[in-house]
Amino acid sequence: MAANPKSLARQLSKRGPHTVLRGDLALAGLPGIVYTPAEGFNLPAVAFGHGWLTGISKYSGLLEHLASWGIVAAAPGTERGPVPSSIGFATDLLTTLDICTGVRLGTGRISVHPRRLALVGHGLGAGAAILGAAQRRVGAVAALYPAPTTPSAADAAARVEVPGLVLVGEKSFGSMNSDAVSVAQKWGDGDVQLRIVDGADDQGLVEGRRLLGALGFGGAERKTQERTRALLTGFLLDRLTDDKTYAAFADPTTEIPGSTVITDPSLVEQDLGSRINKLLSS
Repeated sequence: MAANPKSLARQLSKRGPHTVLRGDLALAGLPGIVYTPAEGFNLPAVAFGHGWLTGISKYSGLLEHLASWGIVAAAPGTERGPVPSSIGFATDLLTTLDICTGVRLGTGRISVHPRRLALVGHGLGAGAAILGAAQRRVGAVAALYPAPTTPSAADAAARVEVPGLVLVGEKSFGSMNSDAVSVAQKWGDGDVQLRIVDGADDQGLVEGRRLLGALGFGGAERKTQERTRALLTGFLLDRLTDDKTYAAFADPTTEIPGSTVITDPSLVEQDLGSRINKLLSS
């Protein structure tokens, strides 16, 4: 009998069974951090892109969470200025994957499978992940609350031919600062799921206090972080491993608590209109 998505989501929102090690990507020539399980061979790995003007330390909980579930998670600490290069960031994410597969990690009891790789990012980093996936085929892509980039990540999504997960916060759905709908609508092979995370703001994934909070940007949201971790971890475990326990998280028709899935672009526009009307009438 298939596992219940509700119980799986609750389980995946919490720390996994693996002891976690932390390392420095700078030892391999690229500023950044890497979290790994203490041991394991042929592991999946992700390169994670941070948001605009947000240091990678603001995602340490998410990266450690992935590692606790058996996924090597590495994040380059580049393109942190006010005018970052999305293309340069995409290149750094691909370089990060090369490091994960080509450099000795941990104590030598860790290895990454070269075909179990994913690009993941938040905001600006989500766009960079898509731009990277348009250049090189990986196993999966997760765009967490993607923001518009130059060049357009939505246009690049049309050239991505691997499964994708796109998340958007309910509070940010329809915002000009969100690129989630455009990205999902243009995804190359159609194997993509767009999920609205209930009660979330697109900036709620960032951990701890944030410099941009003084400028009116949203702060950390515990529920957003928990729901994002569950959705992302389940998606990656299904797409990058042979364990089909988490197949529900890659199924665009599955109802998972804390999120609403939308797969038909026409329904996206209808739902957006209804939400706007609801706000105007409240």
